[in-house]
Amino acid sequence: MFDAIVHNVGRVLHGKEDAVRLALLCLVSRGHLLVEDVPGVGKTSLAKALASSVRLEWQRIQFTPDLLPSDVTGSSVFDRDSSTFRFRPGAVFTNILLGDEINRASPKTQSALLEAMEERQVTVDGRTHRLPSPFLVIATQNPVEHEGTYPLPESQVDRFLVRLTVGYPDRSSEISMLESHGSLGPDDLEPVADAGDLAFLSELADGVYVAPPLRGYVVDLAVATRNHPAVELGMSPRATIALQTVAKTMAAASGREYVVPDDIRAVAAPVLAHRLVLGAEAELNATSAEEVVADVLHSVPVPAARP
Repeated sequence: MFDAIVHNVGRVLHGKEDAVRLALLCLVSRGHLLVEDVPGVGKTSLAKALASSVRLEWQRIQFTPDLLPSDVTGSSVFDRDSSTFRFRPGAVFTNILLGDEINRASPKTQSALLEAMEERQVTVDGRTHRLPSPFLVIATQNPVEHEGTYPLPESQVDRFLVRLTVGYPDRSSEISMLESHGSLGPDDLEPVADAGDLAFLSELADGVYVAPPLRGYVVDLAVATRNHPAVELGMSPRATIALQTVAKTMAAASGREYVVPDDIRAVAAPVLAHRLVLGAEAELNATSAEEVVADVLHSVPVPAARP
């Protein structure tokens, strides 16, 4: 079922199977996705194709400096007929929320998403409203253009389970895209699964076994990031849990009931790189967080298999 969803999304997003798999891993793991890339590479198409393939509702918010928190979460509106205030849901009440260029909104508006992302609920005027299930935020930001933007605070960046870049397609994939352009769009995709199937996949991933040595391996990776000379702020306990969660989903998607070291290593960079805060010297040397993760994976010994 996992491969069927990936293949269906790939009919629109040509040559980006790795990005599609990471996005689906994030959805099955009940997390949120941060996409950092230049305009025009298919970020919106990814969200729409994913929603169409799993028969989910989706909404898009274009984040701008004048966007208000109530535009995201909703607000209470006075009803003259009943002389009472009624809650009018905002765009966040959907299954997949695409927050386009999230770093262009003010910090106050960005923070309106914190409760929704962490607790799957929205509190307005003292009343709590539950969000639909499943709920996934796909937030995008342009890594090149920074004028007029508000960088996401570390507390919000840490709430994104996975960060990925879509990137440009290779030559053959871009030719295929030109051949099929106009004939098949994200809205034209037939669903191959539904919300119930997605919940079933999540339950399967929850039941994947993680051996004690591999739990120790995850903790050793966390400690290595905290002690790395280029890192000012290493993996948090939430990051440790996130790495194990996505590794379990990776194992389930591969048809296994147990995690192997390759599952952890394969998802380490997308899960950890955006959570690391590098020191000033590392930034001066143009050291990337992905390079730090690769260094940590190289330095921490992998648990040996039992004889």
